[in-house]
Amino acid sequence: MTPQRALICTYGTRGDVEPSLALAKALQAEGIEVLVATSVRFQDWIEGMGIACYPMSDRSLAIIETPDGKILLEGGVSLFKRIATIKRLKKQAHPINDKLMRQTWEAARDFKPDFIVYHPKLFTAPHVAERLGIPAFLAILQPIIVPTSAFPPAGLPRIPLPGCNRLSYQLIHLSFSIFRKAISRFRQEILGLPPIHKAREVLFPAAMGTIPVLHAFSHHVLPRPDDWPDHAIMTGYWRLDKGTGYTPPPELTAFIKAGPPPVFIGFGSMTSADPKELGQLVSGALRKAGKRGVVARGWADLAVDTADDIMVIEPTPYDWLFPQMAAVVHHGGAGTTAEGFHAGVPCAICPFFGDQPGWARISVDLGVGATPVPRHKLTEDTLAAAIDEAVSTPALRSNAKVLAGKLAAENGTENALRYIFQYLENR
Repeated sequence: MTPQRALICTYGTRGDVEPSLALAKALQAEGIEVLVATSVRFQDWIEGMGIACYPMSDRSLAIIETPDGKILLEGGVSLFKRIATIKRLKKQAHPINDKLMRQTWEAARDFKPDFIVYHPKLFTAPHVAERLGIPAFLAILQPIIVPTSAFPPAGLPRIPLPGCNRLSYQLIHLSFSIFRKAISRFRQEILGLPPIHKAREVLFPAAMGTIPVLHAFSHHVLPRPDDWPDHAIMTGYWRLDKGTGYTPPPELTAFIKAGPPPVFIGFGSMTSADPKELGQLVSGALRKAGKRGVVARGWADLAVDTADDIMVIEPTPYDWLFPQMAAVVHHGGAGTTAEGFHAGVPCAICPFFGDQPGWARISVDLGVGATPVPRHKLTEDTLAAAIDEAVSTPALRSNAKVLAGKLAAENGTENALRYIFQYLENR
């Protein structure tokens, strides 16, 4: 099979979407027409890179910016309040997902792709592929789907009991069971397909057979488990080259050169109920650690004032910025973590939720990360201590440079394309 068109269905924050754009650019370079279906908030960015975009509802992402979304991200409230918050958000989930399911079908129906690459948040995609009679590939940025005895899903705790790691993946599959009825109804009413009966079929409908799972991270960061099946592929990271040709603001260049390398602090797409308080915490921690800082406002809109020792920046290519830092402090999202690992400088991760604690733990295991500070434990003192550890520990810097050298030798998108094309050829 010689493919002509590829549909990439991806959803989430910028860090979730960006690797898919790297894959899209690589596919375009091979002469394949690509359509990326994702949130409308990214449409201008995507089309500015010369990639066609099918704009989808933004409501799911917008929840992060609501008071309830901020409670889930930051914690710091009672268990009862968190349970009440979850109940309120659950009521919104079904209409949001119904909209995304229909839009996934509309994008594929009109574009007529030869294959689909999909993110697990757009779990309708493999059912649409079944309806169209085309292959599908699940693309994920963290180890959360394919069971292994080697480690638990990213973000879940390690329990030193036999069988617990592999068993913990069942929790992930069960979490998709809340969508089983909706998917079954969608299959019957919209796609004209029979219903599904198992939670696992939300992501992997039985009629599709074995769906390859493309893990867009490196075996240098997390070795490929021996007990993974052949269809679980670890390609290496999918990265856009954003820094080439980038011209930084003169004041940023001047600040970086004005003294010792500063420390980057930014929490990406994580929001905050009190941007002023979090901004003051960040400023205070930098000064307690005695370090200059480059602070990204991010989705939290951190309220930090530029000063002689602190520079506040708007979105800046991490592949240009991070290598010039003494250390990078961030939330531990998969995309930001990847950029930190590639930069060759130590990191200190302050995880908020989801897979972020897993990446924080991995950074320590690799010997490139300081002791993590979870968001609910973040204070001026704890953050200052993490900054000091990251900057002042020679082994962290040495290990970070070695890791970056290994990652630089990989081409994750090229590896992904090679597998996709071989798979299609052998069908």
